[in-house]
Amino acid sequence: MAILTVFQFGLIVAVVGYLVVNMLDIIKVEPATGLLPQSPSVSVCVPARNEARDIEACLTSLLQQDYPDFEVIVVDDNSTDATPEILRALQGKFPDLVILKGEPLAEGWYGKPFALHQAARAVRGELLLFTDADPVFEPHALTSAVHLMNNKNLDLLTLMPGARFGSFWEKTVQPLFFAMIVGLTRFSKVNDPKDPAAMGIGAFLMIRRQIYDRIGGHEALRQAILEDIGMARLAKQAGAKIMIADAKKLFSIRMYHSLNEIWTGWRKNVFLAFKKSVVKTLYYVGVILGFTLTPWVLVGVHAAIGSGWILQLLSVAGLLLVLITEMTLCEELQLEKRCAFLFPLGAVILSAIVINSMWQILFRGRSEWRGRTYIQPKN
Repeated sequence: MAILTVFQFGLIVAVVGYLVVNMLDIIKVEPATGLLPQSPSVSVCVPARNEARDIEACLTSLLQQDYPDFEVIVVDDNSTDATPEILRALQGKFPDLVILKGEPLAEGWYGKPFALHQAARAVRGELLLFTDADPVFEPHALTSAVHLMNNKNLDLLTLMPGARFGSFWEKTVQPLFFAMIVGLTRFSKVNDPKDPAAMGIGAFLMIRRQIYDRIGGHEALRQAILEDIGMARLAKQAGAKIMIADAKKLFSIRMYHSLNEIWTGWRKNVFLAFKKSVVKTLYYVGVILGFTLTPWVLVGVHAAIGSGWILQLLSVAGLLLVLITEMTLCEELQLEKRCAFLFPLGAVILSAIVINSMWQILFRGRSEWRGRTYIQPKN
């Protein structure tokens, strides 16, 4: 028990240290307003498949941007809910909204890359912004992003959104997934032109048209579930200058509303974030459980068996360090700090989802999303 306690405390210190160093490398985007010296045309491409709940707020926020030269094109990817009717009603309010009726899913393609491929063929912008159907954008989001693209001479910019939470399960599980993404992303390496590391966020990926065409566009990502990361990797391999930054002041997202949505949403692709490595996946699951759940167990066990004061002090100190870290995460995500006490449960659910994703992709060879089943390539 003594060895386990010392190891546990060392793990906590190591994880906190890593997160602090990594967080210090995150670039935070500040809002920019007013006229820009250069205002290249921007085409915003939005794929929409059964997005009736979120599409109106998303598109309304995009269509009310203060940027001088942009267009918004949405691809209705054969929706079976009220999405088409909502799009037509929005077009009545915003005549400049371009709606594409998506073609039937072509053989050899996954849904989102195919929808974005169709959008990219139809637009005129010097800059392409690929986003999802559920973010809500501040009016200065496009201006701020283009300002950063120009100032840093970027070829690709991907931005992390702010998060919005509603249900109990969102507050319990989603913060841990966001923390895991931060842990998997080495921001200094992604932003270093000399390092091959790359990262893309599907909610906001802005790329210069010539770079998009050079890497083969979405045709090069026909069967990519994580097409955002794939595009960033291809761009960097082609010599493009890319950047990832925190832009919670520019836009926010509420990804999933229920436990079922959280489960099915992350299950489809989270194992791919570990590059289909069983060892890496199990390692991160162990770290998450060891950091979030085990400290509570050790404090309880030491109290129950009457361990010496040094071991009890070490276990309590480790737990306090974990709680401080988790409450800092809550503050960063604009959650009540008491939500940190939900995270042990959240860690168990996250671990189950990750293992389920590994099983679906590795052993069943498929992912499921929005009524479609995608067979995973053998490579």
